[in-house]
Amino acid sequence: MNYKVSNIYGKTNNKSITVRVDGSKSITARAMLIAALAEGESTLSGAQFSDDCATFLNCLNALGIKSEVNGTTVKITGCGGKLAVNQAEINVGSAGTAARFLPAFLAFQSGKFKVDSSAQMKNRPVEPLITALTQLGARFTFLEKENSFPFIIEGATSPNTQIAVDISKSSQYLSALLISAVCARKPVKIMPFGFHGLDYIKITKNIMRSFGVGVEEQNGAYTVNGRYSARQYDIEPDVSAACYFYAINKILGTDITVEGVSPNSMQGDIKFINLLKDFDGGTVDMSAFSDQTLTLAAIAPYLAKPTHITGVKHIRGQECDRIKAIICNLKAMRVRCEEFEDGVKIYPSKPQPATIKTFGDHRVAMSFALTGLRADGIVIEDAEVCSKTFKDYFNVLDGVCAQLALKD
Repeated sequence: MNYKVSNIYGKTNNKSITVRVDGSKSITARAMLIAALAEGESTLSGAQFSDDCATFLNCLNALGIKSEVNGTTVKITGCGGKLAVNQAEINVGSAGTAARFLPAFLAFQSGKFKVDSSAQMKNRPVEPLITALTQLGARFTFLEKENSFPFIIEGATSPNTQIAVDISKSSQYLSALLISAVCARKPVKIMPFGFHGLDYIKITKNIMRSFGVGVEEQNGAYTVNGRYSARQYDIEPDVSAACYFYAINKILGTDITVEGVSPNSMQGDIKFINLLKDFDGGTVDMSAFSDQTLTLAAIAPYLAKPTHITGVKHIRGQECDRIKAIICNLKAMRVRCEEFEDGVKIYPSKPQPATIKTFGDHRVAMSFALTGLRADGIVIEDAEVCSKTFKDYFNVLDGVCAQLALKD
């Protein structure tokens, strides 16, 4: 479906409203896997069930992990780190977290497992994880292209306890190994190399600690030892989703707040919300909160000074080449911009009517809808792609616009 954005600039009467978003996708996925590895039944409250998280849970079910969902609460009966099955097939679809975390889990299991994915995921980088899991002792049979989905993974019966992993393209490779290392039933040392922001590693370690497993860090290496215990766990609201509404404040002069978002959130995207308070253009390294690159790019034409985003070369290998997507859509709106290998520079401009190409990327769709709140004629093509992480985004956005237009 296409979504025509309403230009509400100068039409906001009720500026102070509160919005609710679902639980964090990143925390939900990590908590579900850790609960699946724990002893006993865990209850996760406030879980997100976007396409990505639903896919993750479906994969766990296919591996014999029992779960029960009631609204945003999910109960998961853990396997204690050892699956009861030694053969299964899963499909991670386009869910990046499932595509990284579940092969790492299976690498520690006895048996052979087929892992398939969407066509989009087959083109996303996974070789650094494959290399690390091969060091661990897992064996792979690739069914199409080398080092790509789909493949059959045979877990390591006696896993090596020292593993190096390249995280320059994604810190999820390190998180995947950290979470599942407990399955070895002995200390495992993981040595990452290559530069990447580590905010998501902090999330991983926090959740692991909540379920009873600590991670020792020394000289850049991580050692994991112990076993998870089942528990009740509350999931924070998704700060990545909340960022869109705080970005609206920047371009419309509104005062939208998102329920439950705390300045002490463990999610790295809280940095973006803090950046928006005083940012009116300039150079910003977004490597630590790169998911918001598109959000900032979408509102940058309305800032007082040129905005130069750096440090985000790795987003070229996400759902689409996000830097190319930014340039393509800004130019379609006749916004002056420049492309760099690791980012973009965007100049103050008046966006013109255009149809936004989403390239199958949820963040492209959600971000450029913000541009249309202050410009005429912005249409989001294939808007339904937002269901990957925020199924009701455009309904929520419509509700926000309606509330802002209300007169006291």
